[in-house]
Amino acid sequence: MRDVILTDRGPKPIGPYSQAIRTNGFLYLSGQVALDPKTGEMTGADIRQQTDRVLENVKGILEAAGSNLHHVVKTTVFLKDMNEFAAMNEVYGKYFASAPPARSTVQVSRLPKDALVEIEVIAGL
Repeated sequence: MRDVILTDRGPKPIGPYSQAIRTNGFLYLSGQVALDPKTGEMTGADIRQQTDRVLENVKGILEAAGSNLHHVVKTTVFLKDMNEFAAMNEVYGKYFASAPPARSTVQVSRLPKDALVEIEVIAGL
């Protein structure tokens, strides 16, 4: 059994995918970029602002699905520029201050909507 998660606490999908899928006691969140859930427009001029918006989107989707940031077990961070790692990590650390999840971080050549960062998440319920 799997449940599709769709909430206005995160941006509407811009393609044929779900915000998240709940199955077998886990949530699998699609990668989130810095889209404002209310307007659907990109927000944030720098990596710190975009990372904050991305993690607010993640938080909103998790909570709408019955979970929260404390239940995140794995994240994957996609950066447009690895030179922005420290700035992204500073904001990320505020959301995952204690017992942070496992994480991979990779640099990619381009992200949807020319975002600077995208983060996908796996969380327990």
